[in-house]
Amino acid sequence: MSLDVPNLRDYDAKLREEAHEPTLEVPQGEPTKKTQIIAIYGKGGIGKSFTLANLSHMMAEQGKRVLLIGCDPKSDTTSLLFGGKACPTIIETSTQKKLAGEEVKIGDVCFKRGGVFAMELGGPEVGRGCGGRGIIHGFELLEKLGFHDWDFDYVLLDFLGDVVCGGFGLPIARDMAQKVILVGSNDLQSLYVANNVCSAVEYFRKLGGNVGVAGLVINKDDGSGEAQAFAEAVGIPVLASIPQDDDLRKKSANYQIVGTAESQWGALFAALGDNVAVAPPMKPIALTQDQLLELFDGSETGAGITLEPASDADMRGKNAVLKPSLEVIYDEA
Repeated sequence: MSLDVPNLRDYDAKLREEAHEPTLEVPQGEPTKKTQIIAIYGKGGIGKSFTLANLSHMMAEQGKRVLLIGCDPKSDTTSLLFGGKACPTIIETSTQKKLAGEEVKIGDVCFKRGGVFAMELGGPEVGRGCGGRGIIHGFELLEKLGFHDWDFDYVLLDFLGDVVCGGFGLPIARDMAQKVILVGSNDLQSLYVANNVCSAVEYFRKLGGNVGVAGLVINKDDGSGEAQAFAEAVGIPVLASIPQDDDLRKKSANYQIVGTAESQWGALFAALGDNVAVAPPMKPIALTQDQLLELFDGSETGAGITLEPASDADMRGKNAVLKPSLEVIYDEA
């Protein structure tokens, strides 16, 4: 009597297939979507939201269909676009609707001005959750609302650059965007953040990712040249230089849009819109800390400082007591 022995290799393969989880690896191949999804990164307070609100408004004036998504817990992107008016965030609205047993609708979270469609992901209250996790949850909800079926020429994402956790790196790590735009100024800290983003893009490109850096927008440009030198050093173009001007400062502080043909700054943002549209995603070459410091005058960065190692006695201070050693020392013969 013969026994029918199952093919255990096939059985094992079927079990693995059933238990298969979505891969965390970066997808291969060139992006094919008609919509350009562009993530903008920069140091907090450097002017990302100012740049994006005005850029999106100008692009809409140029006849483009634009969706602006604020991905910063401060929710300042749409506040600038809507003249200081804070719109309900996706995270906040989702929580309220869930408690009421209702579904979130697009009209609950997406609003329009000047042809721009805009929404804010939002984030948890201070000390009550992870902002990066909030970003991930927000995009999960956008997918349920039909994100992949929406018809836009450009989707602009405003991301905080100084936070390095996974949620804020989502567009780069998961190929959600085709390209990244950096916003920086002629100061070390903003260029340090820009360099970190270049390092992340460089890392994921090595893993097969497609996201590249389209270029740098220099905000509050005083003409000193450090940001321009940084762009040349990492191998990316300067898309626009927004001058350090009191009129721009006042209008930004008062939530006034200058990215319009009616403004004296309209031509600047129109040129930025054109450059953003055609700039290819490039692979940057991130700088080392020393290379970054070399872009600045040594008197400004503390160049020439020598690291002096601390001793155990230094750390103990007044509590430093010489303890007898247990080491056996032999007399020389």
